[in-house]
Amino acid sequence: MSTFSHSPVLVDAVCEALSDPLDVDRPRASSGILLDLTCGGAGHTRALLRVLQPKTVVAFDRDARALTAARERLKDAPCEVIFVHAPFSEMHRELDAIGISHVDAILADLGVSSHQIDTGERGFSFRSNGPLDMRMDPSRGQPLAARLAELSTEQLTRILRDFGEEPDARRIASAIVAQRPTDTSELASVVTEAMSARQRRHLGARIHPATKTFQALRIMVNSEFDELDTMLRDAPERLQLGGRLAIISFHSLEDRRVKRAFRSLCENPALPHGVPIPDHERPKAPFRIAKTFRKGRMATDEERASNPRSRSAKLRVLERVEA
Repeated sequence: MSTFSHSPVLVDAVCEALSDPLDVDRPRASSGILLDLTCGGAGHTRALLRVLQPKTVVAFDRDARALTAARERLKDAPCEVIFVHAPFSEMHRELDAIGISHVDAILADLGVSSHQIDTGERGFSFRSNGPLDMRMDPSRGQPLAARLAELSTEQLTRILRDFGEEPDARRIASAIVAQRPTDTSELASVVTEAMSARQRRHLGARIHPATKTFQALRIMVNSEFDELDTMLRDAPERLQLGGRLAIISFHSLEDRRVKRAFRSLCENPALPHGVPIPDHERPKAPFRIAKTFRKGRMATDEERASNPRSRSAKLRVLERVEA
């Protein structure tokens, strides 16, 4: 088993997003609680401890190895740290169980950790051979191999299109179902051979032909979009007045979901047609997009150079402005 390693992205931007003074109209409520829904190797958490100085940190992760590493790296934290081995879709249940109703700051980093990608036995990457697994929590659900054994060409085609935006979805799905690869290297080879020459030329040398397929299959195995949609529904409800929710996404399918959900939360409530209501009495949206993050925040050129996995990262921030 390799040592858990991960280089967090957008650390400075996350610290700015969750610690900046807010210009809300009433005093900011404070519970002194930071909720990290994807603690991973605790890189973001350790940075936020310095700027937020919370009384309590609740650290979620669905990967037990990540939590083991986080426990070690946060053993000297100057506050209470509560570790929760669970996906963030179970946020409400877990927070209720430990008696926490509202928090000041929430962070969710939607990326796959460097450890998961670089550890062949986890089955996430085509760059190192391993079993067809891809589960972020190996104690739950079916590994990829079991899922692929059950899928028809039509079902797999839809998964590759919806979760990977793969132009050659049907060609690749047909090849996978016909050959039933048994490990990540074989799967990558099947995808590469099935892909059209035109699409391979379009991707060029820098992007591996299996990139979108591996993304789509990982999303399927871990129910990532269901998890994300549940979190986007539940997390804002847990914010104190003045609290912020920061989400880092890594591809357009994730970012569109986050952007759409944030925009909906920031819309003023609909009023009955034709009922005259003075402006000062009109109900206001309880949330808004943090002003300095209206268009999201990307990694700087310097960070992209030092941490290539930050290239596609985008940070969006929502803040509660009404109780």
